[in-house]
Amino acid sequence: MAFILSVLGVVLVIEGAPYFAFPAKIRAWGQSLVDIPDKSLRLMGLASMVVGLVILYIVKSFLG
Repeated sequence: MAFILSVLGVVLVIEGAPYFAFPAKIRAWGQSLVDIPDKSLRLMGLASMVVGLVILYIVKSFLG
């Protein structure tokens, strides 16, 4: 449980850094998301999940 909370903390720090450092650019980027079709957003989300799962598999298989 401590490991999961540690990972969550690191993710929140990494995710929050751009909002802290570049709030205007993040706002503009967020507004540009409206122009991207749903199909493309879904594909990017799926690709992110697959890459994340592959990374987890590699870490668990070879480093864990």
